[in-house]
Amino acid sequence: MAARSLGLVSRLPAPLPALLLQLRRRRPGPTPRGMSGDPGAASLQFGDERVQSLLRRMTGLDLKKVFRPRRQALKPPKYKLMTDAQLQEVMRNAYSEAERALKPPPMLPERTPINDVLSQDTMLDGLEETPIVFTDISYSVPHRERFIVVREPDGTLRKASWEERDRMLQVYFPRPGRRIIPPAVFSGENLTALLSAQRHEYILNWCILQFEPDSHDYIRVHDYVYEDLYKRDATHTLHSTRHYPGLVWFLLKTRRIDSLLIDLIQRDRLEDAVDLVSIFHLLHPESPFSKEATLSHPEGIDLIQMFARLDAENGARIQLALQTHQEVPQETANKAT
Repeated sequence: MAARSLGLVSRLPAPLPALLLQLRRRRPGPTPRGMSGDPGAASLQFGDERVQSLLRRMTGLDLKKVFRPRRQALKPPKYKLMTDAQLQEVMRNAYSEAERALKPPPMLPERTPINDVLSQDTMLDGLEETPIVFTDISYSVPHRERFIVVREPDGTLRKASWEERDRMLQVYFPRPGRRIIPPAVFSGENLTALLSAQRHEYILNWCILQFEPDSHDYIRVHDYVYEDLYKRDATHTLHSTRHYPGLVWFLLKTRRIDSLLIDLIQRDRLEDAVDLVSIFHLLHPESPFSKEATLSHPEGIDLIQMFARLDAENGARIQLALQTHQEVPQETANKAT
């Protein structure tokens, strides 16, 4: 049953202003961050500066990947003659722009559902055949504090659900590129088909544009894409993109970093492998590896070896990858002599 929407600024039904004051006192908001049931994660957040510092180093900065050609309208190329100083300034600006492009999107817990009933007026039962949505469209009100309520056909007045709020906000305050009704590409066979075509980054970019970061669909799509990359052993495809920190955080939360750790070692990114294990130590302080590392303070390869011995599901494979990584330079040196 479709709902009719009424944008309201000042002319409201008589009982509504008092109810809106009540809404101001109990406005919806996100729940505290942190993983439930995990004492380590409850004290450590994705936005923690220690975590972000390590994730930034792991993400890397590949200018060719950040500024790779994208489908767009053709424009005539521009050529400029520059001095060495001007060229260095352009390169500095390019690196600054690339760092901004690699800023990760927020990772928040799912927002608490809104199920608040404000009143029940039996006199209005059957007066309308469809729900009516009342929306405060004042420009000075933040969207999270905006009053949006729904009058049901049976006379019930309730707060609008998150999905209803998102639709109404897109109607009155349209965001470019976002649709009122989410496209079918984010569910079912359509999503599976795009993942099979290796369009993971494309889906994540579109998801950020379409959904709020604490919405159910935003979290569902991100987790689904990350899970698919993990199963395909293709986590490297998001390296040097703004989605890489979120992928690494997802694997850390679910304690499935073995494959990523092996991949980093095999790609000669040993410092990133150490950073990965360091974040695991911060996120899961109750683990056997973290307890032992707190006492002995290992560094570098020793830290990775301790993780492989105490907490890894594929410790033997990690040890083998480390051994191979250490043997290759030695073999190269022997051939040179």
